[in-house]
Amino acid sequence: MQVERICVVGLGLMGGSLALALRLARRLSIPQRPFHLTIVDTNPKTRAAAGRIADFVSDDLALGVEKADLIVLATPVRTIVNVLNQLPKLRPDGCLVLDLGSSKTDICQAMDNLPDNFQAIGGHPMCGKEVAGFGAATPDMFRHHTFILCPTQRTTPHLETVAHQLVTDLGANPLVLPSTLHDNMVAVVSHLPYMVAAALMRNAASLDDDRLWPVSSSGFRDTSRVSGTDPRMMLDILLTNKTAVLQQIAHYQSQLADVAALIEANDEEKLMAWLTETQEAYWAYRQAKKDI
Repeated sequence: MQVERICVVGLGLMGGSLALALRLARRLSIPQRPFHLTIVDTNPKTRAAAGRIADFVSDDLALGVEKADLIVLATPVRTIVNVLNQLPKLRPDGCLVLDLGSSKTDICQAMDNLPDNFQAIGGHPMCGKEVAGFGAATPDMFRHHTFILCPTQRTTPHLETVAHQLVTDLGANPLVLPSTLHDNMVAVVSHLPYMVAAALMRNAASLDDDRLWPVSSSGFRDTSRVSGTDPRMMLDILLTNKTAVLQQIAHYQSQLADVAALIEANDEEKLMAWLTETQEAYWAYRQAKKDI
């Protein structure tokens, strides 16, 4: 790392995993690269737990960011935007800024509006769990996963170097994407899957029959898993990536309508073709994504 003082704002699953990974990377690096780690979080229990990995812990944003070389924003998306809007007053001298938000357009626009003495880049690690909070954080969360970086008008060559080194220290693989393209892509592979899982879970729960759960097996478990994701986080994601999410919901509904029509018509030939093409697409995906 080319920075000496890092402040992580929000010590949930992502921020906590990043802090743990940085501490592990520091211990394992030869020669060791010392840095000062500050944690800002509003939850007193999280702050108490953070004492074992941080040099300074606070619930005061202004106090936490005042000396940081790099600020990492790891809160829900709309909170990230709010903090970015506060930074010019809190840090009139400027600093480096990275975020971990799951939608990027609103965040990157807020970064564009920062004064010239700030250097800022959007970030989104493509990993996670259906459970939230620092208690679920692990230092290997990012390892071997894609970490998307979205340049902004405040991204400099120096910050690009720092960000790529940080991603490498986390064991992740950097991928640079424009913010709009990022949001369109994650609507397909992240935000829509949540909506599908949520609808599936609500559909099953609506039967109101406790005998259903013993009947369910791995297919239901795996498909419904992400419906357990933190609602606060998903609320911000869905409202800040609304256009892309709605487009993908409409496309998904069209796909369901097409296959429903084939079933209704007892069109065995076309239904078999639909199922076969789907299987082929799945195995092409598995071949491309060899780490799953």
